[in-house]
Amino acid sequence: MSSASVPQISPEQLAQSLERGDRVQLLDIRAAERVAQGAVRFGSTLDFRALPASQMYELRDLEPLRLDPRHPVAVICGHGNSSKRATSFLRAKGFEAYSMTGGMAAWETVYLPRFLTPTPSLQHVVQLDRVGKGALSYVLVSEGDAVVVDPGRHLERYDALLQQLGAAPAAVVDTHMHADYLSGARAAAARWQVPYFLHLDDARSPYDGTEGRFAYRPVAEGDTIAFGRAALRVEHVPGHTLGSIALIADESLALTGDFLFVHSVGRPDLGGKRDAWARLLWHSLVRVRREWPGDRLVLPAHYAGEPERRADRSVAVRFDVLTALNPAAAVTQEPLFLDWVAGNTPAPPESYRMIKLANLGLLDVAETDAEALEFGPNQCAVQ
Repeated sequence: MSSASVPQISPEQLAQSLERGDRVQLLDIRAAERVAQGAVRFGSTLDFRALPASQMYELRDLEPLRLDPRHPVAVICGHGNSSKRATSFLRAKGFEAYSMTGGMAAWETVYLPRFLTPTPSLQHVVQLDRVGKGALSYVLVSEGDAVVVDPGRHLERYDALLQQLGAAPAAVVDTHMHADYLSGARAAAARWQVPYFLHLDDARSPYDGTEGRFAYRPVAEGDTIAFGRAALRVEHVPGHTLGSIALIADESLALTGDFLFVHSVGRPDLGGKRDAWARLLWHSLVRVRREWPGDRLVLPAHYAGEPERRADRSVAVRFDVLTALNPAAAVTQEPLFLDWVAGNTPAPPESYRMIKLANLGLLDVAETDAEALEFGPNQCAVQ
């Protein structure tokens, strides 16, 4: 079977199948160290196994793979080339195998939209799940105007969604200066000719104070971002970064960025000032525990795994449920919280400093290098 005739499955098809709850056998044929850096972990029905292709070809039989010949098998590699040969090999052994086009590189560009319950001023609340990174961005629409929050660099995903919704972009917001992925906010603001909002404290390098090289509109505590008949209120919640903000919509939704996750909080060490920023994070937690209503829905910018999902597959949680289940939010004394952060914060990925500087406009990253720089799931939470 020639590589051109090998049956294939697209990463979007694979993601949608897992989103529906279909059982999917997935064989990752990359080297073990590459699998350890990042692999498909999406969906509760994923049946995952990994074995380098070179080792598979040396097997006397395929019993060690424990593949069920009654069900299809998707084969994934780095960029969708080696998987074609492996797929042909499996088909010759009687398996209904498919090569995933684009491999892991393409998997990291998949965004699944989820439509959440509207609010009085928002006709559409859409959570876009970048499944390869566990990164969440949002499109909020009011009266045909849209605000895009924490976008990734694949702007065509947002263009398509806006067209589907019949909405025109009105603004772009970053809840903080990201370290785990290259933000699409600056490019989106230029492309759509709309303002880019960011807190002033995140517009400079946390490492040496160098001002970022980009245009933005600063926001601060109590400011509002108005569009359509909606208004997002800014709450300054420093700790993960100095300029971390939460965006409050209709008093019922809180887009918390990397400040507050379903099962954790944003790590405070990515600026090189873990202990000082952990104290800021503690005071931000104290504030929201005191002020936020229990029925407010928390919409974070990241997740770590399937247990953080609701039944509708969205990543969201009522604030009163979060305070009961989130180990960080459950700590009631500052010294204990600081000890918990210190004991549960691993060393930051080496790439995160480069990504943050690139997002500040202080480092140029070619598109050909972006894939390698962003590769792998986010590591933004205190583990």
